[in-house]
Amino acid sequence: MPMTFSKKGDQGFTSLMGGQIIPKCDAWPETYGTIDEASSALGLARASSTRPKTQEVILSLQKDLLLLGAELATASEDEAKFPYRITGSHVERLEQWIEELQKEVTLQKEFVFPGKTIAGAAIDLARTIVRRAERNAVRLMQEKIIANEDVLRFLNRLADLLFTLARYEEEATGIIFLESKKELKNGK
Repeated sequence: MPMTFSKKGDQGFTSLMGGQIIPKCDAWPETYGTIDEASSALGLARASSTRPKTQEVILSLQKDLLLLGAELATASEDEAKFPYRITGSHVERLEQWIEELQKEVTLQKEFVFPGKTIAGAAIDLARTIVRRAERNAVRLMQEKIIANEDVLRFLNRLADLLFTLARYEEEATGIIFLESKKELKNGK
């Protein structure tokens, strides 16, 4: 039976896809680890959703996040060994889903408090994790560690899609859970 641990990371180091050893606290593992967190939150959403379309979209997104994580764990000198990348077509697919879902969902102008449904809350959690991954990826881009601008476009659009998908998931309950700005200002 294969072991689930190797002890190689016990000293605080990990390896990139090409074998380079780096500290676990480096910006690379921070970024691709955050992508993994988002996928796990989406897994919770997929497991708790009762809507087939939500489940289908999430599974596809999880596959994209696996691809993105591998891309982010690959040094530029090893790109030829691991040629799979997030592309403009990935971004376009996200935009198509947003457009499709917005035809089925009424987006309100009020603040939305996550938690109407477990699946919707998990999608919103994934959205906030994706925003953190996006901030980390911007840092990697500014430090010239990554050069694929589609990564930033993908993460930005993914967060937009997840906001819309959470509203789609919650709208199935028929419950409206929105607060007006006036109620927030008055502390109600």
